[in-house]
Amino acid sequence: MEEVVRPSAFDRALRSLHGWVWRDPHRRARKLLRFAETEADGGRDLSRAAELTRDPLLRRLYLRHAQDELRHAALFRDRGRALLRALPRSGKAFEANWLAPGERGLDDLSVADERDDSLLAFLHLSEKAAAQRFALYRQLLAHDPATRDVFDEVLQDEAFHMSYTKAQLARVADRGSGARLWRARLGRLWKAYLRAAAALASVLGTLLLRLQYFLILPIFALLARRAAKRERLGFQAARRPSASRSQY
Repeated sequence: MEEVVRPSAFDRALRSLHGWVWRDPHRRARKLLRFAETEADGGRDLSRAAELTRDPLLRRLYLRHAQDELRHAALFRDRGRALLRALPRSGKAFEANWLAPGERGLDDLSVADERDDSLLAFLHLSEKAAAQRFALYRQLLAHDPATRDVFDEVLQDEAFHMSYTKAQLARVADRGSGARLWRARLGRLWKAYLRAAAALASVLGTLLLRLQYFLILPIFALLARRAAKRERLGFQAARRPSASRSQY
């Protein structure tokens, strides 16, 4: 399988980080269950694409692809549950989903708004990125043969998905397949930027709230306590009325 799909240079550069993510069995199980959700969601989107396309060949391929995604979801789900059953209970831990993502499915793409060529371009890039990532995960799971076998089976289908989407894009888009791929790349880069920006905003927001709670709020509490000490106990006499006759 390494000869068919190889990890990307970027993923290979982060091999040690991916290894840390997958080393923890609890995190490994939760990530497999998350992959199952993504695959199932992608299968539903591909079934919808099969309903909308007017190309009979693409309809058959989309349906085959959808069946593969649903089968992958079952594989990931069964293995994730098996891992959790064999492990003691553990609290919620850092899953590192942004650092070591799986397949993003159609990435919240509106299938009904896409043409066959743009959808095929997006699918090809998505399947290629997922296959390269899964190839790296497979290499890192030598200590877990059962999970490694799951990625072996999934990778065989991912190689086919990469192949058919590229071939059908060349057929449907004729000579414009290269431009479609570049547009899809830019779209994926924009969504990656939005995900990174949202993650950074979440971290900065949490940091600012904690700084306010631990640094600024104690200052106001101290000032309120000092002001309370200057207040006299009991009822106080009413203030004298103002000498001004104006209502203001």
